[in-house]
Amino acid sequence: MNMTITSPRAAGATARRILLASLAGTSVEFYDFYVYATAASLVLGPLFFPSADASAQLLLSYATFGLAFVARPLGSLVFGHFGDRVGRKSTLVASLLMMGVSTVAVGLLPPYAVIGWWAPAILCVLRFGQGFGLGGEWGGAALLAVENAPPGYRARFGMMPQLGAPVGFIAANGLFLLLGIFLTPDQFQSWGWRLPFLVSTVLVALGLWVRLKLTETPAFAAAVAHAPPARVPVFEVVRDYPREVIGGLFAAVVCFAIFYLSTAFALGFGTKNLHIDRRLFLEIQLGAILFLAVGIVAAGIWADRGNPRKVLMAGCGMTVVVGLLLAPMLGSGSLALIWLFLSLSLFTMGFVYGPLGAFLPGLFPARVRYTGASLAFNAGGILGGGIVPVLAQTLADRGGLPFVGLYLGSVAAISLVALWSLKRHPHLV
Repeated sequence: MNMTITSPRAAGATARRILLASLAGTSVEFYDFYVYATAASLVLGPLFFPSADASAQLLLSYATFGLAFVARPLGSLVFGHFGDRVGRKSTLVASLLMMGVSTVAVGLLPPYAVIGWWAPAILCVLRFGQGFGLGGEWGGAALLAVENAPPGYRARFGMMPQLGAPVGFIAANGLFLLLGIFLTPDQFQSWGWRLPFLVSTVLVALGLWVRLKLTETPAFAAAVAHAPPARVPVFEVVRDYPREVIGGLFAAVVCFAIFYLSTAFALGFGTKNLHIDRRLFLEIQLGAILFLAVGIVAAGIWADRGNPRKVLMAGCGMTVVVGLLLAPMLGSGSLALIWLFLSLSLFTMGFVYGPLGAFLPGLFPARVRYTGASLAFNAGGILGGGIVPVLAQTLADRGGLPFVGLYLGSVAAISLVALWSLKRHPHLV
């Protein structure tokens, strides 16, 4: 097999290109994902799900949001298969294309009033496509970074794909905020909400331009040189590494839960239940999301000086505290307290999310690393992310916000137990 090998001590322009590629791709993919999450909280329910009950429309919209989390593990299996057999580069290009095409198509989809039940049916298919593409994205971007990292920099290189989350969120919600400023509510409801989906065309083109310049990682090249690729990587992962998959899955659950409670659920609850202006709440979230980036960077530095597992465990303990503060702060109606809560919550998320880029790949050998890390991460997304907006909104409607906080604390405890059970693994990246 002919391939160009990048030095594991990638420096200068090569290192910058690798880090830019891992950041740019995940930023584009998370932008696409968050555009849908924001639209689901604001406009998709009335447009695609006919119902006289606004809460029912919101729940149905959140249900399509959760559909992508079912697709993500399937995407991780397919893209992981080719990533472990063919290479990281071509797989990352394919995942980006899948996500981008699905997102742009949502922006072109006619509503229920025009094509009837075809509208929500096609919306579900496209949302599935988004999740399928993202299922192959995170693992490949993380491997691209950590498999090129110099000694002692695994967590800091591995945090670069994680920074795509706040970058994508700022781009997505920032664009929705601008539309709220320049368009009337009727214009936004009629056609303005489509623009963020269509903008994805430009962002995907940028991501592809960066990624097509990449070479394969040294770890993949060495694994292929040592032995033929696994014939069916997922079979090898399930057979030889079930403890790592299950433990990694539950270790990742908390990062999804805290994020989507602080973004999709909080936006829906704030605008529908607290009657806070949509534009104002988006401004609050945009201010708070910066603390996610700060938390990711702090956690990455700490993880290189210690180890990623201990940082993740500390983050779980912090999340329990966030759960206790959720009801009194988010439910207060005070804009200052809401912003403070969201800032604290997203800062804490940095500690349960940032080190995952180094931790999960370290559980698996290079020959099946793409499949193993992607499967654990995205399966965790089903339990931690896919059901969160629906479950949290139901808990808030029937029992109040304290039950939502209790749910978050319980999820953090589950992740803490999973991390405690996983010892550091010897697989080198």
